Amino acid sequence: MDKQELGAFLRSRRERLRPQDVGLPTGPRRRTPGLRREEVAVPAHISTEYYVRLEQGRAPRPSGEVLAGIAGALRLTDAESDHLHVLAGTAPTRTRAHRRDVRPSILALLERLPQTGGLVLSAAFEVLAWNDLAAALMEDFGPLAPEQRNLARRAFPGPDRAGPPLYGVSDAAEFRLHVVMQLRTALARYPADPVVTGLVAELRATSPDFARLGERHDVRAAPTLTKTFRHPVVGEVTVDCDSLALTDRDQHLVLYSAPPGSPAAQALALLGVLGTETDAYLR
Repeated sequence: MDKQELGAFLRSRRERLRPQDVGLPTGPRRRTPGLRREEVAVPAHISTEYYVRLEQGRAPRPSGEVLAGIAGALRLTDAESDHLHVLAGTAPTRTRAHRRDVRPSILALLERLPQTGGLVLSAAFEVLAWNDLAAALMEDFGPLAPEQRNLARRAFPGPDRAGPPLYGVSDAAEFRLHVVMQLRTALARYPADPVVTGLVAELRATSPDFARLGERHDVRAAPTLTKTFRHPVVGEVTVDCDSLALTDRDQHLVLYSAPPGSPAAQALALLGVLGTETDAYLR
């Protein structure tokens, strides 16, 4: 149970709600943003004192029933409710390091994908595997050191981390928020993994944007995306971006494709011919 994170998350969710959101009248005097603590405790069927202790990180682990009541009182989404359970220690927590070995069948699939860029990401946004088209579209990950093949570091470059920008993607702001949310979940799942804890500590220390987004405690499911890359050779390439969860290893297979005959499909075909020679151009 991460008491401090649980308290901060509860407080952030309570402060975002307005009385009218939960059917309460708006009083003339409200010095506290959002709902009062007792306005959460009563519909959750717990004492205000206990709820206060939860927000202050001083309460013992709440039961699943208590968490369900709080989730209802705070109008949490399914993703937020799942995250609440993870923080409270009532959801499965991985005590070992997160998996980095990719299934051989997935590696073979990457090579067989027709006109589709593909890569596999770990729970800590490490690029574990990729095919030639993904390398041509983004960058050649092969020569990079393992710590440089990390999209979280690419999204939040610190003062000592020079490198190409985030491939000119159109949804850079949304991706950065997604990174923050997913790393928060990874930290709750792998609290003893030095790679995860070290990465989060590093980004908090070197990136004000990462720290600022983390303080918002946003949790929401990532939608299916259409992403535009601004490539230095073939220009803008708008692709469908599908992320498939490989749940047995807590990894994601990310696929970039385009409708047949579209300008993006033609650009991908050209990149397939050029290969990683395009990496010689500055991005």
